Amino acid sequence: MNMDNNFFKNIEKKTGVNMKDIFELANSLQHADFKDEKTVRNVIRRVSQIANKPVPKETEDKIVQSIINDGKQLDFGTISQMLNKK
Repeated sequence: MNMDNNFFKNIEKKTGVNMKDIFELANSLQHADFKDEKTVRNVIRRVSQIANKPVPKETEDKIVQSIINDGKQLDFGTISQMLNKK
């Protein structure tokens, strides 16, 4: 882990995102039930807090629907794409 510390520090500087939060989120995702709407909503809210990007209710609903209905994998890539779509 130590050798990657600079890498993570750079990410933190660029994004303002705390890597500890990211790791905690990643750990919680491993055992999450993505067929459960409440779980999915909690994850989305957590990501928007960490990323400091508010997610409008409408967008949250769309993300929840696509994950529950389409069985989309929920990962950072998927979430950041959804957050960046306006």
